[in-house]
Amino acid sequence: MDHLSSLRDVDHTPFWLDDPRRPRPAPALVGGTTCDLLVVGGGYTGLWTALMAKERDPSTDVVLVEADEVGAAASGRNGGFCESSLTHGLANGLQRWPEEIGLLERLGRENLQAMEDTLVRHGIDCDWERTGSLVVATEAYQLDGLAEEAEASARYGGEPLLLDAEAVRAEIDSPTFLGGLWNRDDTAMVNPARLAWGLKRACLDLGVRIHENTPATSLDERGAVIGVGTPYGRVTAGRVALATNAHPSLLRRHRPYTVPVYDYALMTEPLTEDRLASVGWKNRQGFADCANQFHYVRLSADNRILWGGYDAVHHGGPVRPEHDRRPETYATLAEHFFTTFPQLEGVRFSHAWGGAIDTSTRFCVFFDTCHQGKVAYAAGFTGLGVGATRFGAEVMLDLLAGEYTERTGLELVRRKPVPFPPEPLRSIGIGITKWSMARADLNEGRRNLWLRTLDRFGLGFDS
Repeated sequence: MDHLSSLRDVDHTPFWLDDPRRPRPAPALVGGTTCDLLVVGGGYTGLWTALMAKERDPSTDVVLVEADEVGAAASGRNGGFCESSLTHGLANGLQRWPEEIGLLERLGRENLQAMEDTLVRHGIDCDWERTGSLVVATEAYQLDGLAEEAEASARYGGEPLLLDAEAVRAEIDSPTFLGGLWNRDDTAMVNPARLAWGLKRACLDLGVRIHENTPATSLDERGAVIGVGTPYGRVTAGRVALATNAHPSLLRRHRPYTVPVYDYALMTEPLTEDRLASVGWKNRQGFADCANQFHYVRLSADNRILWGGYDAVHHGGPVRPEHDRRPETYATLAEHFFTTFPQLEGVRFSHAWGGAIDTSTRFCVFFDTCHQGKVAYAAGFTGLGVGATRFGAEVMLDLLAGEYTERTGLELVRRKPVPFPPEPLRSIGIGITKWSMARADLNEGRRNLWLRTLDRFGLGFDS
C-alpha cells in the first residue's frame, strides 16, 4: 500500500480529545469576582497550580480561567510521555547547570512520583503506565552517544539498560534499530487529555472555581491587588499565576522568551494481535530516535501507535488554529512510519493533528515574578512539559508565597533564558538552525559553525 493511502480516512481531531468522556465546559465568567489566587490558563501548569494551592491551604479561594476548554491546547494533544526530567533531558541539564544537576535529577524523580501519588489520591484514571522510555539509534555513529548517556544517567541515579541491536529489536522490532538505551523508571505513558480532565475534576472537588471560554485580556495592579479583565467580567485577586505557555503572556515583557513551534502527530487504527506481535513491544515503552529531527512513538491503551515529531515548524507570528493541520508533514511522517515498521504495511491512520509548543532558547521551563511578587509566571517547557508542569506549578506557588525553598534556590529558577530576537531576525535564525540540524543528521551528527556558535552561547531551537 502506498504510504499516502494510509492517510485517506484520517480525522483531524486530536485523538485524545476525540473521546465521548470529554467533560462539558464550565460556564464562562460573567460579572466581577474576587479571590485569593487567580490562575490564568487551564492546561497542566494552571491545573496543577490550582490543585496544589488548595492542597496546601484548603481555605485559599482559587479561581481558574481558561480561554478555550481545559486541556484543549498542548495539554490535550501531546504524545503522552510523562518524563521525570526537568531540564529537557540529562544532557541539556548537564550542559547548563552542571553544579546542580544531581539535585535537579532528584527533584525530577520526586516530582514524577508525586504525580503518580496524586492520581491515586484523587482517583484519576488516565491510562498511566510506568514503562520507562527507549532511545534508539538508527545510525551507527549514534551508538557512542547512547553509551555516554547511559554512563551519565547511572551517575545521577538513573537505571539505564544499554541494548545492542539484537536486544533492542527483542523489545521493539524494526530493521532500522541498531541499538538502544532503556531508562526503565524515568517515564510514564499517559492519556494526556484524560489527565487534564482528571485534574479539572479534582480541582472542582476541592472547591476551585473554574471558568472556561473566558480569555484573560488585561492585567493591572491596583494597590494591594491585581485586576484581570475578561470579555464579560473582571477578577480581582491577591495573587496571580500566569500559565498561558505558548499563547502570548499578559505581560508584554515575557513575550520575547518563547516562540510557538508546531509539532505534528499521527495515530494508527488499533493493531490486531498478529500485527502487534510482529512488532513485539511487550513492555510497552515509549521510544524516540537519536536524530536532531527525531520521532517520538508509543502505544495507546487500545494498541494504536502514535507516531509524531520530526518536523518542528515555526510559522511566525502568534498561535493560530490554521497551523494545527499540515498535510505535507503528515505525508512525511507516514513514509517514515512504514520505513521503520515495514511489517505493518496496510495499517491505516485514524487521526492526524498538530499543536503549538512553547519553545525557549534553553529548552526548559523558566520563571519570573512582577508587581512586587503578586504575579508569577512559568513557561518555555519546549515539548517536555507533561511532568515538568507540576514542578513549575510548585515553584510558582513558592514564589507567590515569598518562600525560599529548595526549588526557588535553583539557578534554573533564578535565571531566565536568552530571549529570541525580534522579527524578522527570529524567523531567519530559526530557519538557519532547522536547516543546520537537518544537515547534521545527514552528516553523522557533525554540527556546523552556526550550531557550534549557538552551543557556545547556550542557545537553541527544539520541540
